[in-house]
Amino acid sequence: MFTAKKGRLAAVAAVAVGAVVALAGCASSNPLGTGSSASSAPTTLVVGSQDYYSNEIIAEIYAQALESNGFTVGRQFRIGQREVYLPELKSGSIDVFPEYTGSLLQALDKTAAGGTSDAVHDQLAKALPSGLTALDRSDASDQNSWTATQAFVDKYKLTDLASLKNVTEPITVGGNSELETRPYGPTALKDKYGITIAGFVPVEDNGGPLTVKALVDNKIQLANVYTADPNIKSNNLVALADPDGLFFPDNVVPIVSSKVDEKAAGVLNKISAAMTAADLVSLNAQSVNDKESADKIASAWLAQAKLF
Repeated sequence: MFTAKKGRLAAVAAVAVGAVVALAGCASSNPLGTGSSASSAPTTLVVGSQDYYSNEIIAEIYAQALESNGFTVGRQFRIGQREVYLPELKSGSIDVFPEYTGSLLQALDKTAAGGTSDAVHDQLAKALPSGLTALDRSDASDQNSWTATQAFVDKYKLTDLASLKNVTEPITVGGNSELETRPYGPTALKDKYGITIAGFVPVEDNGGPLTVKALVDNKIQLANVYTADPNIKSNNLVALADPDGLFFPDNVVPIVSSKVDEKAAGVLNKISAAMTAADLVSLNAQSVNDKESADKIASAWLAQAKLF
């Protein structure tokens, strides 16, 4: 039985141990050293994700890979769109974030030139705020696109964005509310091609099932759907060609804080090198069609990739 006397003795012992630990901490000249002092507790790397199932899957892959390589990981997933999470990333409260090169570049520099995937990655590296680094880009991409139904495309013989001028009926656009002010949004269609949009319908699911249903039901005629979404093929949709580069290349890239050391960066770069565009479509299909959780999808991909 725990008596009062034993309780007092335990308390005295705890104080004594605490004093020893405190002295040891004071004696250490390097708080980030690898010694056995209390101050050498492992740093937690916080991995974040957008409020978007595909982005969460990639973030979970990053998190599990880091954990398997001995890193302590915290997760802050599905925390909103870029307007919400970018301030957290800039402030250093998030250390690892799967991003998309072109979209992030356009968010940081509205006058960016764009170009090839490599050119956009280079521009992004220069545009990032101090304390943030773009690691290696992946060949996997989840490209923004203006997407319509096959029936709508056939009716007006649409091929690319400029051909939307062939449309003689009012065009209603659907997408996240943020889309209205994005540099590739409805205003860009008007400014670049002279295409007038009759209305905008907010559909807050990142081009997901609700957006696709609105297209199929002809409630909207044009939507911003990501090209790695398996719904494009399964619902007979068409992403219009973008020969003028209204949308910049959107390769997946880890954006990291200064807390990410060389070893952690190496882990993330291995993932970027291994992930393909086909992989990303497959991962998304497992979420959308098979209803698998992000952690199971990530674990299976890492096991198949045999990176670590």
